[in-house]
Amino acid sequence: MSPDHSSLLMKITENERDAVYKTIFSRRDVRGEFSPEPIPEDVLHRVLTAAHHAPSVGFMQPWDFVLVQDDHTKGKIKAGFDIANSTSAAQFDGDRAEQYSKLKLEGILEAPLGICVTCDRNRNGPVVLGRTIKAEMDLFSSVCAVQNLWLAARAENLGVGWVSIIHDSVLRQALNIPEEIEIIAYLCVGYVSYFKDKPELETLGWQPRRDVNSAIHYGSWSKTMPTNTDKEK
Repeated sequence: MSPDHSSLLMKITENERDAVYKTIFSRRDVRGEFSPEPIPEDVLHRVLTAAHHAPSVGFMQPWDFVLVQDDHTKGKIKAGFDIANSTSAAQFDGDRAEQYSKLKLEGILEAPLGICVTCDRNRNGPVVLGRTIKAEMDLFSSVCAVQNLWLAARAENLGVGWVSIIHDSVLRQALNIPEEIEIIAYLCVGYVSYFKDKPELETLGWQPRRDVNSAIHYGSWSKTMPTNTDKEK
């Protein structure tokens, strides 16, 4: 029996597969390379549509996207980052503190667009299929939307930077986000002058990339990386 048209559309070709992996491996957390060039509406719509097609528990689609382009609003968010960053910097000592002080950790004012990703935990009522035991699944679903957005943006040659050093109260006040809505991420989005070959923190020696084999456990949790002999057992 020959496959129908819809099944042919779902089959991923080798070139398409390679493009997906290229996008994953070339994704970067962008901070200081943003261009003021505006993002065309059709490009932004494709990126947000990709985010909206993330997997979600019970198909509840708990996310919303608040788009921030106004300079005054960005200024409020940047001021909130500066306060939170001072608090964060004080938690490091010695060489780490000096190194931290030299890092650029956001592009709030430089990026032409900010996107605040939220999660409505009450969407579709109090009982949601798949969230009955692990209540945090809606939050995890919203993070999946962030990842979809990030990869789609990279495929469009847009840079994205996640600003995690900021208090939720700042974003609530600046963006009028209700208390019952969870804040997942504030993202800086825009075209960039270039993408770095490696993540900046890896290049600067802040933290090396962990070998993938050290993250893989066979059959049960283990403290040591299995050898080839162990894998064959």
